[in-house]
Amino acid sequence: MNKALICAAALITASINSVWAKTTLIHAGQLLTAADAQVLAAQTIEVHKGKVKAIHNGYLSPADLGVDNASVVDLKQKFVLPGLVDLHVHLGFERDPKANPHRALMEVEADYALRSVNYLRSTVEAGFTTVRDLGGSNEVIFPLQRAVDSNTLVGPRIIAAGEAITPTGGHADMHGYRQEVLDAFAPRMGVCDGADDCARAVREMVKSGAQVIKVTATGGVLSNTKAGLNQQLTDAELGAIVDTAHNLGRPVTAHAHGTGGIAAALRAGVDSIEHGSYLDKDTIKLFKKTKAYLVPTLMAGVTVAKEVGNNPNMPAAIVEKIQTVAPVVKASFQQALNADINIAFGTDSGVSRHGDNAQEFVLLVNYGMTPRQALATSLEAAPKVLNMGQEVGKLTTGYYADVIAVDKSPLEDIGQLLSVDFVMKQGNIVKNHE
Repeated sequence: MNKALICAAALITASINSVWAKTTLIHAGQLLTAADAQVLAAQTIEVHKGKVKAIHNGYLSPADLGVDNASVVDLKQKFVLPGLVDLHVHLGFERDPKANPHRALMEVEADYALRSVNYLRSTVEAGFTTVRDLGGSNEVIFPLQRAVDSNTLVGPRIIAAGEAITPTGGHADMHGYRQEVLDAFAPRMGVCDGADDCARAVREMVKSGAQVIKVTATGGVLSNTKAGLNQQLTDAELGAIVDTAHNLGRPVTAHAHGTGGIAAALRAGVDSIEHGSYLDKDTIKLFKKTKAYLVPTLMAGVTVAKEVGNNPNMPAAIVEKIQTVAPVVKASFQQALNADINIAFGTDSGVSRHGDNAQEFVLLVNYGMTPRQALATSLEAAPKVLNMGQEVGKLTTGYYADVIAVDKSPLEDIGQLLSVDFVMKQGNIVKNHE
C-alpha cells in the first residue's frame, strides 16, 4: 500500500480513537431509553468510546463521576431517545420528477455516489443512525458504506444488500430500452434464472459484500414493464435463494406485492417481506407461522401516488401499477396490524426524499398504531430484524451511543420526530441545534 495512504489511515484512526477516548455526559431533561420503557426525568447519559457506559439519575458533572476532560451536552430542555432505525432505504438515488428520465444512460456510478453524500447526511441528521440499504449498484453502496465506517463521510450506519436477486425481466432487471441498450448493461450479477443460477447469484452477492439478500419475489410498481405485481420467481428459485443465503449466514428479505408472491416467499423461509401490499387471511397465517416481519413502507405508496399528478415523464406501465396498488396499501397494513403480526419500520426512502423518513411514523399512527407502537417498529422490531438487538435501539450500558433529541415527547405527538434537533451517532455529535 502507498505510504501516504498508510499515514492518512493512521491519522484518521488516531483522530477517531482520540474522540472515543473522551467521555461525553449528556444531560437529558426527559429520557426514553427503549420503546417499552418509562420516561425518566433529569438523567445523565455517560458516553465513552462510542458506547453508553451508564445512565445516572440527576444532572451529574465530570467531577461527580471523577472523569477528566469530559464534555457536557445540555439537553435539559429536550426529550431524548435512541437513534432511529430504518430497514428500507436506497441511498444510491432519489426520485426526481424533474430529472432526465434517461439519466442512467448518461452517467457513471461516481455521479450517483457524489449525489448520495447529501442523502447520507440528510438521513442521519433526521435522526436515523442505522439503515438497511435494499438494492442498488454494488459500485455505489459498498464504497459509501466503507466511507461512513471510516468516518470519511457523515452518514448512518449502513447494512447493505447491494444488487437485488431478480429473474430475467423481473422487477430489479433493467427495462424500457431497445435490446442493444439493455445488452450494454448486461450481465448483471443479481439476475438469475433457475434454482442453480439463483444460488450462484446469492453467492456472488455475498462475495461482493452483501450483509442481507434482497429478492424481488413479485413484480414492482416502479419497473417500466407491464408484467404485473404477481410472483416472478418460481418456488424452486425462491427456495434456492433462501437456503443458500441462510447457509452463508445472510438473512433474506423479499420485495413482494401480490398475494401469491408473498405466500411463496414466506413458504420459502424469508425473514421479512417488504411492502406486502395485498395481504389476505392465508398470508397472515403464514406470517404467524414463520414469525417473519412485515416492513410496510407506507411512504412509498403515498409518494408515488402524488407523483402521478406532477410527473409527465412517468411511463404508462408505471402509472397503471401505481393506480392499482396505492389504494389498497392502507387496508392491507391495517389487516396486518389487527392480526398482530410482526411489523418493522421501513420507508423505501429514495422513492421518497431522504431525510423525510420520519413521515413513516406519522402514517403508522394515522393508520392505527399508537405512537409507542410506531416507535417500537423502529427501536425494537427493526434491530431484531438486523440481528442487532444488543447494539442499537436502546440507550443502556454496552449499546452504541446513538442518541437523538426533540422538543417534546413523541409518545404524545409522533410528529415531533419530524424535527430532530440533536443527533449523536456512536459517540460522535452529528447535529446539535440547541
